[in-house]
Amino acid sequence: MIENITQAQIAKELQKDLGLSNPHQTPKITKVIVAAGIGTLAQKDKKVVKEVVANLTLIAGQKPVVNKARLSISNFKLREGMPVGVSATLRGKRANDFLNNLINIVFPRVRDFRGFSRKSMDGNGNISIGIKEHLVFPEINPDDLVTIHGLQVVIQTSATNDEQGYALLRKYNFPFKEKTN
Repeated sequence: MIENITQAQIAKELQKDLGLSNPHQTPKITKVIVAAGIGTLAQKDKKVVKEVVANLTLIAGQKPVVNKARLSISNFKLREGMPVGVSATLRGKRANDFLNNLINIVFPRVRDFRGFSRKSMDGNGNISIGIKEHLVFPEINPDDLVTIHGLQVVIQTSATNDEQGYALLRKYNFPFKEKTN
């Protein structure tokens, strides 16, 4: 559990493991972004935006921002100012609480989940995760739902490369697939 692991303990272990001379060089989790795209859903039913905002508020623990289209694209039937997504940026204790929930409760509830590949990191130590159904979160009551939507979770770190990001996320017990040759 993340609460039992303090940032100072992780920093000391990481500094030793990565061979860093300065403790300020050790990577940390800077923020967690939770987002849901609602483009086509919002065009069909205006109530969907309110429902997705309410669901993301329960999941993230804070009210998300509704992202609107910046320009019109006629091929997608999209007009400027239409809602296309909802996102919440979590930092500090809220980010740690969300990650604790994600690692210990949500991932075990995902069907056929075997862990994440190291290839899902972006080259700078950050990782992006797609969740197909938001029903896997314990805060969501399936009886109250009108629509089922997916979520994107981006964990941003201060790491400079994937090796540092991987080492940091492993210290948080993040589920990665083990290499099999």
